[in-house]
Amino acid sequence: MEHVTVQGADIPAVGLGTWQLTGEECYETVSAALELGYRHIDTAQLYENEQEVGRALADSDVDRDDVWITTKVTPGNARRDDVVESTEESFDRLGVGYVDLLLLHWPNPLVSFRDTARGMAELRDDGLISHAGVSNFRRWRLRRAREKSTIPILADQVRFHPFYTHGALREYCQKVDTMLTAYSPLAHGGLLDDPVLAEIGERYDKTPVQVALRWVTGFENVATIPKTTSRDHLAQNIEIFDFELTDDERDRISRPSYLKSTGLFLRNEMGI
Repeated sequence: MEHVTVQGADIPAVGLGTWQLTGEECYETVSAALELGYRHIDTAQLYENEQEVGRALADSDVDRDDVWITTKVTPGNARRDDVVESTEESFDRLGVGYVDLLLLHWPNPLVSFRDTARGMAELRDDGLISHAGVSNFRRWRLRRAREKSTIPILADQVRFHPFYTHGALREYCQKVDTMLTAYSPLAHGGLLDDPVLAEIGERYDKTPVQVALRWVTGFENVATIPKTTSRDHLAQNIEIFDFELTDDERDRISRPSYLKSTGLFLRNEMGI
């Protein structure tokens, strides 16, 4: 496993995303991931699966301190007191004494991030979170959040894949030593049989998915949290650090298209 190092923190470059995983399926998937070597698990209050994630952690043979755990505060809990109270409730569901990274899941235009950051700083000062960050913040909003925050912003978690490359945000994150965490790195399933990835993968005996994940993790300061419930795919998703893409291959993989990205999201995630 490679790691992303930002602000002195080392984060596994590939983790497990748990959006839309609930109940026993979530428990079994997290359990399998931990058994296979994953040490980075991402959850959120909105996912309503923190309890299952926590149960899998408790039942595994992996020491809690060896796993990077990220959870997220819902936008409705963005005010200082709500940040503190809701995060403490997350700890109860997760069964842990702290989380490594707490994110604000989406911007809340009715609440100043300064107030949110104060709640996060309080949690950090009490030893309940190690780091704070945001999710779904564009570059201008991330810059403004950093200006207002009383606590360093370690990460911004955003949708990121070869059709949605966030060039300006990625460059800004590199400049200010902030991690970009890529969710939906497989373009909502749109890259599973992508011909460009398949052709490149033949050279390395890798699947299109593995090539896509290697492309994502090849950027500076970028980690990713692909989601899958298949044990075989869980294993394949972390077997990506034994090859390197050439600059030409990386350029071929990168095909920014807001129209295509949005279409895949609406079709495969929203059923539209």
